[in-house]
Amino acid sequence: MNAVTLQPRTGALTVVRDYVSLLKLRIVALLDATAIGVMIPAAHGHPRLEAVLAVLAGGTLAAGGAHAINCWFDRDIDAAMTRTRRRPIPGGRIPPWHALAIGIALNVLAFAILWTWTNLLAAALALTGTLIYVFVYTIWLKRATPQNIVIGGAAGAIPPLVGWAAVTGRLDLTALALFAVIFFWTPPHFWALAQLIKADYARAHIPMLPVVAGERSAKRQSVVYAVLTAVVSVIPFFTGSAGAIYLAGAIVLGAGLVTISLLDLSGRRWTRRLFTYSLVYVAILFGLFAVSPFLP
Repeated sequence: MNAVTLQPRTGALTVVRDYVSLLKLRIVALLDATAIGVMIPAAHGHPRLEAVLAVLAGGTLAAGGAHAINCWFDRDIDAAMTRTRRRPIPGGRIPPWHALAIGIALNVLAFAILWTWTNLLAAALALTGTLIYVFVYTIWLKRATPQNIVIGGAAGAIPPLVGWAAVTGRLDLTALALFAVIFFWTPPHFWALAQLIKADYARAHIPMLPVVAGERSAKRQSVVYAVLTAVVSVIPFFTGSAGAIYLAGAIVLGAGLVTISLLDLSGRRWTRRLFTYSLVYVAILFGLFAVSPFLP
């Protein structure tokens, strides 16, 4: 790892902001939304408030802690990339070991909260998400293979399982389908971002697919994963967990995802469009599923 020279900090607010930034709360908010959104259909419209708050708190702490550990391990990569070199660790404003300690402590607390106020399965799933993100994606795959985000992306698909398990105490086909939606959605979403900052990844010697295989290969594989995402998204209708309005929305949203993935195969404009639409896609799809108990 590259040595980090600590720089003087001024102002308590700046210090707090630096430490909070380790958690990457914008990403955490999306993960929390997928976890909490599935709790409403899982409870047939009326999840316990105690369980919802526990999933919100536990999910935030677990995902934020995983991100903090990622910041500790990837500090050399962050220092090499223009997009991340001003983060608090490569910028020398936080000792690297602080991020590691915070990440571990937050996950211990997350496990305790989820086990106490939901159940052991939900707590174990949240911890599994952290372990996949840290050991499988960050430490093992990210620097080793262009398929890093395909396998390691399973960590981001865990929150719907946590939310479902927190309500039902088990996993079923609906929960696994929601896991699959995020799992298959992640590659086109992330490869679009990787294409936009391809030079940064190349500078840091990270083998993201658009860097090592080229844009056309990344685009073709993105289309495949977009189709898979659209297919698995309709499963909750056939398991009886969502109604006709959800089915129609899933079909329309999935068709949009596939169409945008197909557009402009040899150009670069697809990347920003796909990245933006993929965020809209997952937000609306899980929003529709969340309100499905109240719709036909």
